[in-house]
Amino acid sequence: MNKIKVTPYMPTELEVKKIDDNIAEVIAYPFENGFAITLAHPLRRLLFTSSVGYAPIGLKIDGVTHEFDSVRGMLEDVAFFIINLKNLRFKINDENATRAVVKYTFTGPKELRGSDLENDEVSLVNPDAYLATLNEDSELNFSIIIEKGIGYVASEDIRDDLSDDYITLDAFFTPVRKAVYDIKKVLVEDNPNYEKIVFTIETDGQIDPIDAFKNSIIAMNTQLSVFNKIIDIDFIPSNEVIDNNAEVSKLLEEIESLKLSVRSSNCLERAGLKYIGELAIMSESELKAIKNLGKKSLDEIVDTMKEIDFPVGMEFDEDTLNTLSRKIEELKTKDEEE
Repeated sequence: MNKIKVTPYMPTELEVKKIDDNIAEVIAYPFENGFAITLAHPLRRLLFTSSVGYAPIGLKIDGVTHEFDSVRGMLEDVAFFIINLKNLRFKINDENATRAVVKYTFTGPKELRGSDLENDEVSLVNPDAYLATLNEDSELNFSIIIEKGIGYVASEDIRDDLSDDYITLDAFFTPVRKAVYDIKKVLVEDNPNYEKIVFTIETDGQIDPIDAFKNSIIAMNTQLSVFNKIIDIDFIPSNEVIDNNAEVSKLLEEIESLKLSVRSSNCLERAGLKYIGELAIMSESELKAIKNLGKKSLDEIVDTMKEIDFPVGMEFDEDTLNTLSRKIEELKTKDEEE
């Protein structure tokens, strides 16, 4: 007969194994039946989306105007050169830097590989990777912008951040090559229905696999921390916080009253943002993450919010924040009903 419980079993065992330089295994148990996959699946997604890596986002080659061009004396067309460049896995040597612009000049005959691009600013985790072949009368001058980031960013979302003489590249930042998990049964006190998670993580060398797993745990805890506020709520905020403050009521006006450019307004509308207060409670990094919102639009929104004395990411007291969020939700619900 199963025992009646009032709390789920707390897993106690953790094993971390370094299988190779870029491969690690993390094992945790015992979990209640169904709990293992509940935790494993989002952790796997976060391994791919929250692990920080480096990628080339822009390329400028002397004498080249577009990606379908060619370079005299280089075996590869520019399109194939770009494909090979994306296969190179860079690291910015300064851990505090988020961007590096590196310039190169090569003369032939020469077979270029990742190791040829290493200098004081950047290094390569796959130095043997092939890039291009130059013949004896060829000279190749090019610049690369290396950026630090997470996940994947399409070239069209980067274009506004680069000057027109650069070819914009899709950015594959994630350093995680593989993240898989297996759920196994484990025996606890004669009950065979407890579970064990076996995670296998493989990276490309830009980050240690165990560090990648740590980052995913931190990301999960950070995302869940928003619900910690529920624990502290023991009252319903008064409407007076907003209703009796004419200045703060500005936050309940629609974004269109800011008279932003069409591009900025369209980006915010597609993101489901309608009220000024929604911008005020967002951090600048959250605003920057809005799809297709380029640097010019970001700067315009940030500057406009400063002008009305409600800068992006401003801090509200808890009463005001709770009431503002509730008021905006009520307005949106009313809009949908109408």
